Amino acid sequence: MKVLKFGGTSVGSAERIKNVANIVTSKGKNIVVLSAMAGTTNTLVEIADYLYKKNADGAKETINLLEKKYFQTIDELYSKESSKEEATREIKACFNYIRSFTKDIFTLFEEKEILAQGEIMSTIMMNLYLNEQGINSVLIPALEYMKTDKNGEPETQFIKQRLINLLDKHPEADIYITQGYICRNAYGEIDNLQRGGSDYSASLVGAAIGAEEIEIWTDIDGMHNNDPRFVEGTKPVEKLNFEEAAELAYFGAKILHPTCIQPAKLNNIPVRLLSTLEPTAKGTLIGNESVNYAIKAIAAKDNITSIKIKSGRMLLAYGFLRKVFEIFESHKTPIDMVVTSEVGVSVTIDSEKNLDNILDDLRKFGTVTVDRDMVIICVVGNLEWQNCGYEAMAMEALKNIPVRMISYGGSNYNISFLIRKEDKVKALNQLSQVLFK
Repeated sequence: MKVLKFGGTSVGSAERIKNVANIVTSKGKNIVVLSAMAGTTNTLVEIADYLYKKNADGAKETINLLEKKYFQTIDELYSKESSKEEATREIKACFNYIRSFTKDIFTLFEEKEILAQGEIMSTIMMNLYLNEQGINSVLIPALEYMKTDKNGEPETQFIKQRLINLLDKHPEADIYITQGYICRNAYGEIDNLQRGGSDYSASLVGAAIGAEEIEIWTDIDGMHNNDPRFVEGTKPVEKLNFEEAAELAYFGAKILHPTCIQPAKLNNIPVRLLSTLEPTAKGTLIGNESVNYAIKAIAAKDNITSIKIKSGRMLLAYGFLRKVFEIFESHKTPIDMVVTSEVGVSVTIDSEKNLDNILDDLRKFGTVTVDRDMVIICVVGNLEWQNCGYEAMAMEALKNIPVRMISYGGSNYNISFLIRKEDKVKALNQLSQVLFK
Protein backbone atom coordinates (compact mmCIF):
# COMPACT_ATOMS: atom_id res chain seq x y z
CA MET A 1 0.00 0.00 0.00
CA LYS A 2 1.17 3.53 -0.83
CA VAL A 3 0.43 6.92 0.69
CA LEU A 4 -0.56 9.63 -1.80
CA LYS A 5 -0.54 13.23 -0.58
CA PHE A 6 -2.14 16.10 -2.53
CA GLY A 7 -1.61 19.76 -1.68
CA GLY A 8 -4.08 22.62 -1.68
CA THR A 9 -3.69 23.63 -5.33
CA SER A 10 -4.27 20.01 -6.38
CA VAL A 11 -7.76 20.13 -4.80
CA GLY A 12 -8.32 23.85 -5.37
CA SER A 13 -11.36 23.57 -7.67
CA ALA A 14 -13.98 21.09 -8.84
CA GLU A 15 -11.90 20.34 -11.93
CA ARG A 16 -8.77 19.74 -9.85
CA ILE A 17 -10.66 17.46 -7.44
CA LYS A 18 -11.88 15.38 -10.38
CA ASN A 19 -8.33 15.17 -11.71
CA VAL A 20 -7.03 13.93 -8.34
CA ALA A 21 -9.87 11.40 -8.19
CA ASN A 22 -8.80 10.02 -11.58
CA ILE A 23 -5.21 9.70 -10.37
CA VAL A 24 -6.01 7.93 -7.09
CA THR A 25 -8.52 5.51 -8.64
CA SER A 26 -5.94 4.45 -11.24
CA LYS A 27 -3.42 3.48 -8.55
CA GLY A 28 -5.35 0.89 -6.56
CA LYS A 29 -5.92 0.54 -2.82
CA ASN A 30 -3.96 3.28 -1.08
CA ILE A 31 -4.23 5.97 1.60
CA VAL A 32 -4.84 9.48 0.25
CA VAL A 33 -3.82 12.46 2.40
CA LEU A 34 -5.37 15.82 1.47
CA SER A 35 -4.63 19.43 2.33
CA ALA A 36 -7.33 22.10 2.50
CA MET A 37 -8.51 23.62 -0.80
CA ALA A 38 -6.14 26.35 -1.99
CA GLY A 39 -6.76 29.64 -0.20
CA THR A 40 -8.93 28.11 2.52
CA THR A 41 -6.39 28.07 5.35
CA ASN A 42 -5.41 31.69 4.70
CA THR A 43 -9.06 32.71 4.82
CA LEU A 44 -9.60 30.76 8.04
CA VAL A 45 -6.60 32.58 9.54
CA GLU A 46 -8.24 35.86 8.46
CA ILE A 47 -11.50 34.83 10.15
CA ALA A 48 -9.61 33.97 13.33
CA ASP A 49 -7.89 37.37 13.23
CA TYR A 50 -11.29 39.12 13.12
CA LEU A 51 -12.41 37.05 16.08
CA TYR A 52 -9.28 37.90 18.07
CA LYS A 53 -10.12 41.56 17.43
CA LYS A 54 -13.75 40.93 18.50
CA ASN A 55 -14.99 41.98 15.07
CA ALA A 56 -17.77 39.41 14.69
CA ASP A 57 -19.29 41.18 11.66
CA GLY A 58 -16.00 41.05 9.76
CA ALA A 59 -15.65 37.36 10.61
CA LYS A 60 -19.20 36.57 9.48
CA GLU A 61 -18.78 38.37 6.15
CA THR A 62 -15.58 36.45 5.45
CA ILE A 63 -17.21 33.16 6.48
CA ASN A 64 -20.12 33.86 4.11
CA LEU A 65 -17.78 34.52 1.17
CA LEU A 66 -15.81 31.33 1.77
CA GLU A 67 -18.99 29.30 2.21
CA LYS A 68 -20.30 30.65 -1.11
CA LYS A 69 -17.10 29.46 -2.83
CA TYR A 70 -17.58 25.96 -1.41
CA PHE A 71 -21.23 25.78 -2.46
CA GLN A 72 -20.23 26.79 -5.99
CA THR A 73 -17.58 24.05 -6.03
CA ILE A 74 -20.17 21.52 -4.84
CA ASP A 75 -22.51 22.54 -7.65
CA GLU A 76 -19.73 22.02 -10.23
CA LEU A 77 -18.33 18.83 -8.70
CA TYR A 78 -21.29 16.47 -8.31
CA SER A 79 -23.67 15.27 -11.02
CA LYS A 80 -26.30 13.67 -8.76
CA GLU A 81 -28.69 15.81 -6.72
CA SER A 82 -28.42 13.41 -3.79
CA SER A 83 -24.64 13.92 -3.72
CA LYS A 84 -25.02 17.69 -3.92
CA GLU A 85 -27.50 17.65 -1.05
CA GLU A 86 -25.28 15.49 1.16
CA ALA A 87 -22.17 17.56 0.42
CA THR A 88 -24.07 20.80 1.06
CA ARG A 89 -25.38 19.48 4.37
CA GLU A 90 -21.90 18.35 5.51
CA ILE A 91 -20.10 21.53 4.43
CA LYS A 92 -22.81 23.78 5.88
CA ALA A 93 -22.34 22.01 9.23
CA CYS A 94 -18.63 22.89 9.12
CA PHE A 95 -19.36 26.55 8.42
CA ASN A 96 -22.01 26.69 11.14
CA TYR A 97 -19.39 25.29 13.51
CA ILE A 98 -17.02 28.09 12.49
CA ARG A 99 -19.81 30.64 13.04
CA SER A 100 -20.34 29.32 16.56
CA PHE A 101 -17.04 30.92 17.59
CA THR A 102 -18.31 34.46 16.84
CA LYS A 103 -20.26 34.48 20.11
CA ASP A 104 -17.77 33.68 22.86
CA ILE A 105 -14.24 34.34 24.06
CA PHE A 106 -11.72 33.50 21.34
CA THR A 107 -8.30 31.97 22.09
CA LEU A 108 -5.59 29.93 20.38
CA PHE A 109 -7.55 26.74 21.13
CA GLU A 110 -10.57 27.97 19.16
CA GLU A 111 -8.33 29.17 16.33
CA LYS A 112 -6.89 25.69 15.88
CA GLU A 113 -10.39 24.22 15.75
CA ILE A 114 -11.29 26.68 13.00
CA LEU A 115 -8.10 25.98 11.04
CA ALA A 116 -8.84 22.24 11.12
CA GLN A 117 -12.05 22.74 9.14
CA GLY A 118 -10.18 23.26 5.85
CA GLU A 119 -8.80 19.72 5.72
CA ILE A 120 -12.04 18.28 7.10
CA MET A 121 -14.05 19.90 4.28
CA SER A 122 -11.69 18.91 1.45
CA THR A 123 -11.72 15.25 2.54
CA ILE A 124 -15.51 15.21 2.93
CA MET A 125 -15.92 16.50 -0.63
CA MET A 126 -13.36 14.10 -2.12
CA ASN A 127 -14.82 11.10 -0.31
CA LEU A 128 -18.37 11.91 -1.45
CA TYR A 129 -17.18 12.45 -5.03
CA LEU A 130 -15.42 9.08 -5.13
CA ASN A 131 -18.53 7.41 -3.69
CA GLU A 132 -20.63 9.05 -6.40
CA GLN A 133 -18.27 7.56 -9.00
CA GLY A 134 -18.90 4.09 -7.59
CA ILE A 135 -15.62 3.87 -5.67
CA ASN A 136 -15.82 2.41 -2.17
CA SER A 137 -13.89 5.23 -0.54
CA VAL A 138 -13.72 5.39 3.27
CA LEU A 139 -12.97 8.50 5.28
CA ILE A 140 -10.48 7.91 8.12
CA PRO A 141 -10.50 11.02 10.39
CA ALA A 142 -6.98 12.13 11.30
CA LEU A 143 -8.29 13.39 14.64
CA GLU A 144 -8.90 9.76 15.62
CA TYR A 145 -5.27 8.63 15.20
CA MET A 146 -2.84 11.55 14.65
CA LYS A 147 -1.55 12.66 18.06
CA THR A 148 1.34 14.67 19.47
CA ASP A 149 2.91 14.56 22.93
CA LYS A 150 3.49 17.41 25.41
CA ASN A 151 6.50 18.56 23.38
CA GLY A 152 4.50 18.71 20.16
CA GLU A 153 6.24 15.64 18.74
CA PRO A 154 4.20 12.86 17.11
CA GLU A 155 3.40 9.82 19.25
CA THR A 156 4.45 7.29 16.64
CA GLN A 157 3.38 4.12 18.45
CA PHE A 158 -0.08 5.55 19.21
CA ILE A 159 -0.45 6.69 15.60
CA LYS A 160 0.56 3.28 14.26
CA GLN A 161 -1.76 1.28 16.52
CA ARG A 162 -4.81 3.51 16.09
CA LEU A 163 -4.40 3.91 12.35
CA ILE A 164 -4.01 0.20 11.70
CA ASN A 165 -7.08 -0.49 13.85
CA LEU A 166 -9.13 2.04 11.87
CA LEU A 167 -8.00 0.58 8.54
CA ASP A 168 -8.79 -2.96 9.71
CA LYS A 169 -12.41 -1.91 10.34
CA HIS A 170 -12.82 -1.31 6.59
CA PRO A 171 -11.03 -4.14 4.76
CA GLU A 172 -13.47 -3.84 1.86
CA ALA A 173 -12.45 -0.24 1.03
CA ASP A 174 -11.04 0.60 -2.40
CA ILE A 175 -9.39 3.82 -1.15
CA TYR A 176 -8.85 5.44 2.25
CA ILE A 177 -9.10 9.25 2.55
CA THR A 178 -7.61 11.18 5.47
CA GLN A 179 -6.60 14.71 6.43
CA GLY A 180 -3.13 16.19 6.49
CA TYR A 181 -1.88 18.84 8.92
CA ILE A 182 -4.41 18.34 11.73
CA CYS A 183 -4.04 16.25 14.88
CA ARG A 184 -4.85 16.12 18.57
CA ASN A 185 -2.35 17.16 21.20
CA ALA A 186 -1.45 15.44 24.46
CA TYR A 187 -4.54 16.95 26.12
CA GLY A 188 -6.97 15.73 23.46
CA GLU A 189 -7.45 19.20 21.97
CA ILE A 190 -7.55 19.81 18.22
CA ASP A 191 -4.11 20.96 17.12
CA ASN A 192 -1.88 20.86 14.03
CA LEU A 193 1.55 19.53 13.08
CA GLN A 194 2.78 22.99 12.02
CA ARG A 195 6.15 22.00 10.56
CA GLY A 196 5.61 20.48 7.17
CA GLY A 197 1.85 20.24 7.52
CA SER A 198 0.36 17.67 5.18
CA ASP A 199 3.76 16.48 3.93
CA TYR A 200 4.60 15.56 7.52
CA SER A 201 1.24 13.81 7.92
CA ALA A 202 1.87 11.73 4.80
CA SER A 203 5.31 10.72 6.05
CA LEU A 204 3.97 9.76 9.49
CA VAL A 205 1.13 7.75 7.94
CA GLY A 206 3.59 6.02 5.60
CA ALA A 207 5.85 5.13 8.52
CA ALA A 208 2.88 3.85 10.56
CA ILE A 209 1.70 1.39 7.92
CA GLY A 210 5.13 0.51 6.49
CA ALA A 211 4.13 1.94 3.11
CA GLU A 212 5.65 0.74 -0.12
CA GLU A 213 6.15 4.38 -1.14
CA ILE A 214 5.03 7.90 -0.24
CA GLU A 215 3.94 10.03 -3.18
CA ILE A 216 3.85 13.83 -2.77
CA TRP A 217 1.72 15.31 -5.55
CA THR A 218 1.97 19.03 -6.41
CA ASP A 219 1.76 21.08 -9.62
CA ILE A 220 5.53 20.69 -10.28
CA ASP A 221 7.05 17.59 -11.92
CA GLY A 222 9.61 16.86 -9.23
CA MET A 223 12.43 18.73 -7.51
CA HIS A 224 14.26 20.73 -10.18
CA ASN A 225 18.00 21.21 -10.40
CA ASN A 226 17.53 24.98 -10.06
CA ASP A 227 14.73 27.47 -9.48
CA PRO A 228 12.59 27.54 -12.67
CA ARG A 229 11.27 30.99 -11.72
CA PHE A 230 14.72 32.51 -12.33
CA VAL A 231 16.59 30.01 -14.51
CA GLU A 232 15.51 28.73 -17.92
CA GLY A 233 15.83 25.09 -18.93
CA THR A 234 15.79 23.54 -15.45
CA LYS A 235 15.09 19.81 -15.19
CA PRO A 236 13.66 17.57 -12.47
CA VAL A 237 16.32 15.58 -10.64
CA GLU A 238 15.63 11.89 -11.24
CA LYS A 239 17.07 10.58 -7.93
CA LEU A 240 18.15 12.10 -4.62
CA ASN A 241 19.02 10.61 -1.28
CA PHE A 242 17.25 11.86 1.84
CA GLU A 243 20.16 14.05 2.97
CA GLU A 244 20.33 15.81 -0.38
CA ALA A 245 16.57 16.32 -0.44
CA ALA A 246 16.59 17.67 3.12
CA GLU A 247 19.32 20.18 2.26
CA LEU A 248 17.41 21.38 -0.80
CA ALA A 249 14.13 21.58 1.09
CA TYR A 250 15.68 23.55 3.95
CA PHE A 251 17.51 25.95 1.67
CA GLY A 252 14.58 26.99 -0.46
CA ALA A 253 13.17 24.19 -2.66
CA LYS A 254 9.50 24.81 -1.77
CA ILE A 255 8.13 21.59 -3.24
CA LEU A 256 8.94 19.59 -0.09
CA HIS A 257 9.13 20.52 3.59
CA PRO A 258 12.36 19.31 5.26
CA THR A 259 10.54 17.89 8.31
CA CYS A 260 8.64 15.34 6.24
CA ILE A 261 11.87 13.63 5.27
CA GLN A 262 12.69 12.19 8.69
CA PRO A 263 9.94 9.57 9.31
CA ALA A 264 10.35 8.24 5.76
CA LYS A 265 14.13 8.14 6.05
CA LEU A 266 14.14 6.33 9.40
CA ASN A 267 11.70 3.71 8.09
CA ASN A 268 13.46 3.41 4.71
CA ILE A 269 10.34 4.36 2.73
CA PRO A 270 10.99 5.99 -0.67
CA VAL A 271 9.37 9.36 -1.33
CA ARG A 272 8.39 10.24 -4.88
CA LEU A 273 7.57 13.80 -5.97
CA LEU A 274 4.99 13.90 -8.77
CA SER A 275 2.85 16.41 -10.68
CA THR A 276 -0.94 16.41 -10.95
CA LEU A 277 -0.54 18.39 -14.20
CA GLU A 278 1.76 15.72 -15.69
CA PRO A 279 0.77 12.49 -13.92
CA THR A 280 2.82 10.29 -16.27
CA ALA A 281 6.09 12.19 -15.62
CA LYS A 282 8.74 10.29 -13.63
CA GLY A 283 9.20 13.03 -11.06
CA THR A 284 11.90 12.75 -8.39
CA LEU A 285 12.57 9.63 -6.31
CA ILE A 286 14.10 10.15 -2.86
CA GLY A 287 15.58 7.26 -0.91
CA ASN A 288 18.41 6.16 1.37
CA GLU A 289 20.69 5.09 -1.45
CA SER A 290 23.52 7.41 -2.48
CA VAL A 291 23.54 8.02 -6.21
CA ASN A 292 27.00 8.63 -7.72
CA TYR A 293 29.30 11.55 -6.97
CA ALA A 294 27.85 14.62 -8.59
CA ILE A 295 26.21 17.98 -8.04
CA LYS A 296 22.47 17.43 -8.24
CA ALA A 297 20.74 20.77 -7.69
CA ILE A 298 20.91 24.38 -6.54
CA ALA A 299 18.54 26.17 -4.17
CA ALA A 300 18.33 29.66 -2.69
CA LYS A 301 17.07 30.86 0.70
CA ASP A 302 16.02 34.51 0.90
CA ASN A 303 15.68 37.07 3.71
CA ILE A 304 18.92 36.10 5.44
CA THR A 305 20.66 38.30 7.99
CA SER A 306 24.37 37.80 8.71
CA ILE A 307 25.94 38.77 12.03
CA LYS A 308 29.68 39.05 12.63
CA ILE A 309 31.10 39.15 16.17
CA LYS A 310 34.73 40.24 16.34
CA SER A 311 36.55 39.98 19.66
CA GLY A 312 40.13 39.90 20.90
CA ARG A 313 38.84 37.74 23.78
CA MET A 314 38.32 34.90 21.31
CA LEU A 315 42.04 34.56 20.61
CA LEU A 316 43.35 31.35 22.25
CA ALA A 317 40.23 31.26 24.46
CA TYR A 318 37.79 28.45 25.08
CA GLY A 319 34.12 28.87 25.83
CA PHE A 320 33.65 31.87 23.52
CA LEU A 321 31.63 30.04 20.87
CA ARG A 322 29.47 28.39 23.53
CA LYS A 323 28.55 31.83 24.92
CA VAL A 324 27.69 33.11 21.45
CA PHE A 325 25.50 30.14 20.60
CA GLU A 326 23.76 30.29 23.99
CA ILE A 327 22.57 33.79 23.12
CA PHE A 328 20.81 32.53 19.99
CA GLU A 329 19.41 29.59 21.94
CA SER A 330 18.01 31.84 24.67
CA HIS A 331 16.17 33.86 22.02
CA LYS A 332 14.92 30.71 20.22
CA THR A 333 16.58 31.74 16.97
CA PRO A 334 18.14 28.99 14.80
CA ILE A 335 21.39 29.55 12.92
CA ASP A 336 21.84 28.55 9.25
CA MET A 337 25.53 29.09 8.49
CA VAL A 338 28.61 29.44 10.74
CA VAL A 339 32.18 30.40 9.87
CA THR A 340 34.95 31.16 12.37
CA SER A 341 38.43 32.66 12.55
CA GLU A 342 40.87 33.27 15.40
CA VAL A 343 39.27 36.58 16.33
CA GLY A 344 35.72 36.38 15.05
CA VAL A 345 32.68 34.35 14.16
CA SER A 346 29.98 35.00 11.54
CA VAL A 347 26.55 33.40 11.57
CA THR A 348 23.35 33.75 9.57
CA ILE A 349 19.72 33.71 10.70
CA ASP A 350 16.49 33.73 8.69
CA SER A 351 14.33 35.65 11.18
CA GLU A 352 14.83 39.12 12.65
CA LYS A 353 12.09 38.66 15.24
CA ASN A 354 14.52 38.81 18.17
CA LEU A 355 17.41 40.52 16.38
CA ASP A 356 17.63 43.64 18.56
CA ASN A 357 17.83 41.60 21.76
CA ILE A 358 20.37 39.22 20.22
CA LEU A 359 22.59 42.13 19.15
CA ASP A 360 22.40 43.71 22.60
CA ASP A 361 23.60 40.46 24.19
CA LEU A 362 26.32 39.86 21.59
CA ARG A 363 27.84 43.33 22.11
CA LYS A 364 28.89 42.20 25.59
CA PHE A 365 31.48 39.96 23.91
CA GLY A 366 32.77 42.03 21.00
CA THR A 367 32.15 44.34 18.06
CA VAL A 368 29.05 43.35 16.12
CA THR A 369 28.23 44.12 12.48
CA VAL A 370 25.07 43.16 10.60
CA ASP A 371 24.34 42.61 6.88
CA ARG A 372 20.68 42.41 5.88
CA ASP A 373 18.87 41.32 2.70
CA MET A 374 21.28 38.48 2.03
CA VAL A 375 20.67 35.16 0.24
CA ILE A 376 22.11 31.70 0.88
CA ILE A 377 22.86 29.81 -2.35
CA CYS A 378 23.10 26.09 -1.62
CA VAL A 379 24.80 23.70 -4.05
CA VAL A 380 23.72 20.14 -3.26
CA GLY A 381 24.99 16.73 -4.25
CA ASN A 382 27.04 13.77 -3.06
CA LEU A 383 30.07 15.92 -2.26
CA GLU A 384 32.41 13.94 -0.02
CA TRP A 385 35.65 15.84 0.48
CA GLN A 386 37.81 13.13 -1.12
CA ASN A 387 36.15 13.82 -4.48
CA CYS A 388 38.16 16.62 -6.01
CA GLY A 389 36.91 19.51 -8.06
CA TYR A 390 33.26 20.05 -7.18
CA GLU A 391 33.79 22.91 -4.73
CA ALA A 392 36.25 24.50 -7.17
CA MET A 393 33.65 24.38 -9.96
CA ALA A 394 31.07 26.08 -7.76
CA MET A 395 33.50 28.81 -6.72
CA GLU A 396 34.58 29.32 -10.32
CA ALA A 397 30.96 29.93 -11.30
CA LEU A 398 30.74 32.74 -8.73
CA LYS A 399 34.13 34.32 -9.44
CA ASN A 400 32.59 37.71 -10.41
CA ILE A 401 30.05 37.81 -7.55
CA PRO A 402 30.95 39.11 -4.06
CA VAL A 403 30.62 36.28 -1.51
CA ARG A 404 30.17 37.21 2.16
CA MET A 405 30.51 33.69 3.62
CA ILE A 406 31.26 30.15 2.43
CA SER A 407 30.28 27.01 4.33
CA TYR A 408 31.75 23.66 3.23
CA GLY A 409 32.45 20.44 5.09
CA GLY A 410 29.63 20.59 7.60
CA SER A 411 28.01 17.75 5.69
CA ASN A 412 28.87 15.68 2.64
CA TYR A 413 25.96 17.14 0.73
CA ASN A 414 26.18 20.90 0.37
CA ILE A 415 28.33 23.94 -0.27
CA SER A 416 26.65 27.18 0.82
CA PHE A 417 27.46 30.72 -0.31
CA LEU A 418 26.11 33.91 1.27
CA ILE A 419 25.62 36.67 -1.28
CA ARG A 420 23.70 39.91 -1.70
CA LYS A 421 20.02 39.79 -2.63
CA GLU A 422 20.68 41.70 -5.87
CA ASP A 423 23.17 39.02 -7.03
CA LYS A 424 20.82 36.05 -6.52
CA VAL A 425 19.47 35.58 -10.07
CA LYS A 426 22.89 36.10 -11.63
CA ALA A 427 24.42 33.55 -9.25
CA LEU A 428 21.75 30.92 -9.91
CA ASN A 429 22.17 31.25 -13.67
CA GLN A 430 25.98 31.20 -13.60
CA LEU A 431 25.98 28.11 -11.38
CA SER A 432 23.65 26.31 -13.79
CA GLN A 433 25.82 27.22 -16.77
CA VAL A 434 28.97 25.86 -15.11
CA LEU A 435 27.65 22.88 -13.14
CA PHE A 436 25.04 21.49 -15.56
CA LYS A 437 26.56 22.22 -18.96
